[in-house]
Amino acid sequence: MFVFAIATVIASCAPRLRPLAGAPTVARLPSTQIPPIHRQIVFDWELVDRDVTGRGEGVARVAGPDSARLDLFLAGGFGSGAAILIADSLRMPGSGLPRRFIPPPPLLWAALGRVAIPALRDTTARVDGELLRVDIGKPVGWRLTFRRDSLVRLERIHDGRIAEWVERSGNIVHYRSEEARRALSLTIKRAQEVPPFDASIWGPF
Repeated sequence: MFVFAIATVIASCAPRLRPLAGAPTVARLPSTQIPPIHRQIVFDWELVDRDVTGRGEGVARVAGPDSARLDLFLAGGFGSGAAILIADSLRMPGSGLPRRFIPPPPLLWAALGRVAIPALRDTTARVDGELLRVDIGKPVGWRLTFRRDSLVRLERIHDGRIAEWVERSGNIVHYRSEEARRALSLTIKRAQEVPPFDASIWGPF
């Protein structure tokens, strides 16, 4: 289960990436694969963007290990949109939502606890208490933070600054684009394992 929560943008630019804290360690990323089951997650959502705001209800249908569909319905029945994520491909067929409102695939997967970032060389890892932090790329392109075997934060780095991030804490997940000053909030009402979905939900459209 997850919740996307809104954070207020204070700075006019993305924050700089701080050096990794903790003791150096050999990098070994925990397995974050989604189990091969089907889950349905019902939520309320709210979007805050520089140009528009909106809220409503939605449902996420997740088919492990690598497929998910997100449907958002605008409050009052004034519109809807869908995003289909299969592996690293994101499609928004006939959607009423601008594509920029949906996080890119690596961050959308991170909201579900799955690491799905592009392959990069050069990995640095440090242990800080129960946290494992990993920088990937040189210069750093991604920073991952794990608590035990769970992904709790993913940051996309651009020119030494945090461009956007997802953070998971219990049943709460925060997504924010620092560059675009955009935040999307999903508040989970129900989440359950369900029978396999009809193949039509994945397309073609």
